[in-house]
Amino acid sequence: MRTAKVERQTNETAIAVEVNLDGTGKFDIDTGIGFLDHMLEQLSKHSLIDITLKAKGDLHIDMHHTTEDCGIAIGQAVAKALGERRGIGRYASAYLPMDETLVRIALDISGRPFLIWKASFSQPKIGDFDTELFREWFQAFAQNAGITLHVEALYGENNHHIAESCFKGLARALRQAVEIDPRQSDVIPSTKGSLAG
Repeated sequence: MRTAKVERQTNETAIAVEVNLDGTGKFDIDTGIGFLDHMLEQLSKHSLIDITLKAKGDLHIDMHHTTEDCGIAIGQAVAKALGERRGIGRYASAYLPMDETLVRIALDISGRPFLIWKASFSQPKIGDFDTELFREWFQAFAQNAGITLHVEALYGENNHHIAESCFKGLARALRQAVEIDPRQSDVIPSTKGSLAG
């Protein structure tokens, strides 16, 4: 089983995360931020990656540090669980519809982190969650997981749907990209022989 644990402790947050890439989509998530919990639960459920995450952050200031650091910790755990990346599909993409919204995700588990973010929101908040923090989470995740990640909300009106489609689309693409290809189960999928960046 490809599993990893990461603990991240700073003056702003304390986070413990555990992932199982070969799981069934079980989750136990508590960030102290209800909407972020909901999004990370979608990520786990639809990627089939088991995620346990407990976070305590400086929410008396705002939600920025906790949101970003959860992205960092989950990204680091995914990278650690992938190891040398032997046998993975590596590339994947997904279109994710949710009612009036359609999001396109494409990714490469390349070891070369990069984020293209083309999603916008018509309101500054969903509930009490700042919509600008979605990009911060995806940037932190991609950077620390070593993933080239393109996120594009092609259209949509409801901000909740746009955000949820981004996380679900990432989940479906990750599910494909981390799966072991039985035709090359012990091969690193790169002509360089390495996906270390």
